[in-house]
Amino acid sequence: MAQEDPNLWLEDVQGERALAWVREHNTVSERALKGPAYEGLRADLLKVLNARDRIPGVSRLGPWFYNLWQDEQHKRGLWRRATLAEYAKPEPAWETVLDLDALGAAENESWVFHGASCLGPTYKRCLVYLSRGGSDAHVAREFDTEAKAFVAGGFALPEAKSRAEWRDADHLYVGTDFGPGSLTDSGYPRVVKLWTRGTPLAEAKTVFEGEAKDVSVSVQVDRTPGFEHTIFSRALDFYRQTRFLLGADGKLSALDLPDDLQEQFWNGRLLLHPRSDWSVGKQRYAAGSLLLADAAAWLRGERKLTILFKPTKTRSLAGWTVTHEQVILNISENVASRLEEWSFAAVKPTHRKIEAPFPGTLSVAGLYDSELAKDELADRYWVHYADFLTPDTLYLAKAGTDAREPYKSRQPQFDATGMKVQQLFAASKDGTRVPYFVIWPKGARADGANPTLLYGYGGFEVSMAPAYSGGRGLAWYGRGGVLVIANIRGGGEFGPGWHQAAVKAHKQRSYDDFIAVAQDLIKRRISSPKHLGIMGGSNGGLLVGATMLQRPELFNAVVCQVPLLDMKRYHKLLAGASWMAEYGDPDVPAEWAWISKYSPYQNVKPGMKTPKVLFTTSTRDDRVHPGHARKMAALMESQGHPLLYWENIEGGHGGAADNEQRATMQALEYSFLWQQLGR
Repeated sequence: MAQEDPNLWLEDVQGERALAWVREHNTVSERALKGPAYEGLRADLLKVLNARDRIPGVSRLGPWFYNLWQDEQHKRGLWRRATLAEYAKPEPAWETVLDLDALGAAENESWVFHGASCLGPTYKRCLVYLSRGGSDAHVAREFDTEAKAFVAGGFALPEAKSRAEWRDADHLYVGTDFGPGSLTDSGYPRVVKLWTRGTPLAEAKTVFEGEAKDVSVSVQVDRTPGFEHTIFSRALDFYRQTRFLLGADGKLSALDLPDDLQEQFWNGRLLLHPRSDWSVGKQRYAAGSLLLADAAAWLRGERKLTILFKPTKTRSLAGWTVTHEQVILNISENVASRLEEWSFAAVKPTHRKIEAPFPGTLSVAGLYDSELAKDELADRYWVHYADFLTPDTLYLAKAGTDAREPYKSRQPQFDATGMKVQQLFAASKDGTRVPYFVIWPKGARADGANPTLLYGYGGFEVSMAPAYSGGRGLAWYGRGGVLVIANIRGGGEFGPGWHQAAVKAHKQRSYDDFIAVAQDLIKRRISSPKHLGIMGGSNGGLLVGATMLQRPELFNAVVCQVPLLDMKRYHKLLAGASWMAEYGDPDVPAEWAWISKYSPYQNVKPGMKTPKVLFTTSTRDDRVHPGHARKMAALMESQGHPLLYWENIEGGHGGAADNEQRATMQALEYSFLWQQLGR
């Protein structure tokens, strides 16, 4: 295919010819979409993105709670901190630790903050990750949070998709681009080295290696007093990994665990979450369970497990968090959240249900710091609640009780009076019941004429749970549009089985489910093909790319964001090789046989009647190659299909590097949808 592909030159991300093509198409798209509605949409979206009452997401580092804040004055953001008591105030007095805009201006770089890895229990020394324009690749620099300055002569890594972990104050475990052979086929670290302070990176000693076909290697250091351990891992594919425990003698021993299982060491205990059915002795544990073992006993070879959660057809484990003595379970029940608690504070463990807001989406995050000898927040955890029409609220909860203190809440971003939410089910091609949510604007009725946006993802076990979006509220259902969120197979709404039902040879089921939801919307007269549009990004971009070609008569608009589209070459582009556990290997004839049936780039043909599509991507996306969207647009254009193409020069896989760019991109997308789907 590579030799036959006339658009291969568009894969040259920064090539002059390719960028000239991008600029030309951006001009055409902006001319078409920056009509009377655009400025109002952009102003509304930017207002939401920069709203002062946004709940600052925080991460705990010792006594401090850190946040990255972006607004109209700080487009790239302030990395700032406050104590918990200060954070509780309506207007906290934040202390700026690093000004990203000032740093970028001083260094003439378009820095985007990619987080920090800090050494406990003091959290004085951190590795700060900075990305140029939002790409996944970043530089790393040692930073002193007390001096609020980069450490002169400290640890520093050049631009790469690096991973680093503190062993102690003077040693780092580093996986980065050490030169030829040091990266996997997916472009991630293949080698971990131990780097000593004050020595050149080139002298770092190799301590662990994977294979080129692995996705990546990594290391995790647990410094919990009395339970210290270091684990090295090889990610065999996106869902499987082998783990090795570093012994006191410096030797590695393989952990006896299934390679598709997620584990967490917790104060001498071991939490285990298998992704497939698992037999241990005579006992069989269902995929999606949560199990508990004594860590030392397990490492000695004992195999005693306690079941903390067992899934059903409608209940799955969305996640969990731990306090000092409790495990808080986040359970998805027909795509709505419930909380439960296991306590190990007494000799006999106890289990109870936690009273919490319902139905909607709850997320939980423990504040317990296992490195502290005495942690005053050991039994505290965050609970965040939102649904489609209820603004976010952040609570501080206490384990062992239902007590929750509201800490932060948002004001409504749009008037939800008269709006309603329904959960409906569509029958897929094979009879599977597929749930979906319908958010109705005020006064809308099932007359077949509602401008309707159907959104989906359907991959990598990612769930599409209810969420409050001021942007969607103002730009879409606040203006009279119906929003539909499809919970198709390939996602994680009903546990690992829901995902595994639509991978590799069965990927078509995701598209069948999405098509079934579209047909159900038309059958129920919620919408009609003239007024029905679809949107998806990344794997969701592949979803809408495939379905628009399989059932073009169902849709009148497609927004295809940062998509995968050329599935013949996806594994050769950037991080694509890491996704073969989801899609398969197109170089294997038997696997290409099923991939070829849905790959959009190979299935669009001259003479097909396709809905109009808007492709959006980013030049700086170094995860999903912008060549996917570029080539698909060029091919469709050459065949006479209606389309627009817009590429942000920055932004990474998220498509935008700051709120100004996000508002522009989203306003173009909604302008397109209103042009195509309006009454």
